Amino acid sequence: MNNFASGPKQSYYGKGDVIAYRLLREGQQAANESPVFGVNAKILIYGDAFWPTYTTGDNTGLIATDSMKNFIQRETLKFTGYDLESYCQFLASKFLSIYPQATGVQLSAEEIPYDLLAGAWQPGGPERAHACIELVRDGEAIQTAEARSGIGGFRLLRLNGSAFKGFVRDEYTTLPDIANRPLHMWLDLDWTYTSTDAAFSSGLITKQVRKAVHEVFGNFTSGSIQQIIYQIGEKMLATIPAIAEIRLEANNRTWDTIAEQGDSIGVYTDARPPYGCLGLTMKR
Repeated sequence: MNNFASGPKQSYYGKGDVIAYRLLREGQQAANESPVFGVNAKILIYGDAFWPTYTTGDNTGLIATDSMKNFIQRETLKFTGYDLESYCQFLASKFLSIYPQATGVQLSAEEIPYDLLAGAWQPGGPERAHACIELVRDGEAIQTAEARSGIGGFRLLRLNGSAFKGFVRDEYTTLPDIANRPLHMWLDLDWTYTSTDAAFSSGLITKQVRKAVHEVFGNFTSGSIQQIIYQIGEKMLATIPAIAEIRLEANNRTWDTIAEQGDSIGVYTDARPPYGCLGLTMKR
């Protein structure tokens, strides 16, 4: 199910997994930007004009989802920016200008990253940035109901500096206290902005968030994963004034131990399910 910041909808429809790659093949990109702009986009629209399709099968005002796919892919050629927030805004605004029967549109996109490799390119990641913009008609005006960004899919490994001890012990406890473990953590996070305008930073805020995650995870000596994600949120709020609220969710994917020789060397394997799941919301 999909949620809309503007409120629940009786009906909505659209197109997902719309893939597009814009390639600037002649070195036309801005400084420090990649010539490969890859996205996986999703568009959802709503409005009373589409209700007859549900009730009577009358498609008079209906915009085919195949047309939505073509719209996204073809208009990607005309997008001149590099960040997902501006991309979603560009597409959503143009869609509403073309189709007045749509009351509102939610446009979301996830990056498909590629990294430079000796004159060529290879898939990047594993983490991927994403953004969501919802635009709604208000009479003749267009209002922004939501501007949200995020990064999902962090896979983070720390060899030392992570402990977990002092927790409740009872008949169900089998886990020993651990003073220094190799920590393998997955992390997803998203955030909203102090204003709509603040969402459009040409990708700078997303870069700052990546930096904050890497710095905290790599340098902070922790007593729990909860403490790590709290410190990440604290750093984001302290160093990125445009962010109003952060939602973080981490998974404890610490590898199972095969054999160890003290803290100096060990052999490990992928963690078995089930896994620990830890969430946190922080506001300015």
